[in-house]
Amino acid sequence: MGEGKSSQRRGLSRTNRAEPAMALDLVERVSALIDEARESIASYANATLTMTYWQVGTMIESEILGGERADYGSEILSTLSKELTERFGRGFALPNLSRMRKFSRQFPDPAIVATLSKRLSWSHFVVLLPLRSDSARNFYADHAAADRLTVRELQRAIGRKAYERREIADSQVGPGSMVPADTFSDPYLLDFLGLHNGYLEADLEAAILRDLEAFLLEVGSGFTFVERQKRMVIDGDDFHLDLLLYHRRLQRLVAVELKLGKFDVRHEGQMRLYLKWLDRYERQKGEEAPVGLILCTEASREQVELLEMHKDGIVVAEYWTDLPPKQELEARLRVMLRNARERLARRRLPGSTDGE
Repeated sequence: MGEGKSSQRRGLSRTNRAEPAMALDLVERVSALIDEARESIASYANATLTMTYWQVGTMIESEILGGERADYGSEILSTLSKELTERFGRGFALPNLSRMRKFSRQFPDPAIVATLSKRLSWSHFVVLLPLRSDSARNFYADHAAADRLTVRELQRAIGRKAYERREIADSQVGPGSMVPADTFSDPYLLDFLGLHNGYLEADLEAAILRDLEAFLLEVGSGFTFVERQKRMVIDGDDFHLDLLLYHRRLQRLVAVELKLGKFDVRHEGQMRLYLKWLDRYERQKGEEAPVGLILCTEASREQVELLEMHKDGIVVAEYWTDLPPKQELEARLRVMLRNARERLARRRLPGSTDGE
């Protein structure tokens, strides 16, 4: 009898221990369900609010365009703002109604607004509205939606001129290019690494590895880290690639070489060799051909243009370890962008090899 009671007690003990674990698992599963429902509700509410603001802006624009007097628009907005604020609160104050009107003008396609509003809040759109260029606005909207940027992250991307730097890099990519457009930027702003004058290539690489997440964010979405100092044995000699990345969306390896000083034509031969080796020994079935990024402190633009390295899958970009003040950054990028557009125009002239 004693043995039977002991066995029964052991069974009850195991049952008692199992019950809290089962309850905890149930708590986690129910919590996940509630979190998912809340996120879905918040997303739906945000999309509905954004579409409502777009429709309000469209109605205002239509009414104002139908007015005959020049001051009709301001009268309509003022009256509408007063009435709506009394009924629905400060969300319909005059500045916000003006934003809604501008929103409907800058994003005239309701289908596009409906798609973007599933990922972007009204606050995102408010950040986008001051941008003067339609192409820049569309770039940042797509970037924020695809990478799920917060409002602060979107503001940072705009402040660091992500669109202009992408356009400068794309100026190297022409017909027959092995490098897809919108893959790289130029220059890369590596101020977060904390490097100043007098650093070596090894210091640059070490700093990147210490802050790899920030570096990958700066390089662009879709990049993942594979290996540092990738060893390649060719004819019995050892070669080492600084950084090997992988681009998930493009499904290809990306070789990165870090250089101090100006671009040198010898860098092209080195990168070409690395890409050939990677294509032969590292490229997996279903992947596209590897591409290369040579990062220099100065890009030697005319040499890069003449070499047409993009046809072999190579892009050269500058990196800046010190971020200049806002006005200086804008001025420098403005000059770089103007020169990039001039290079593109030259390539499109009759008789140019890229224009064929």
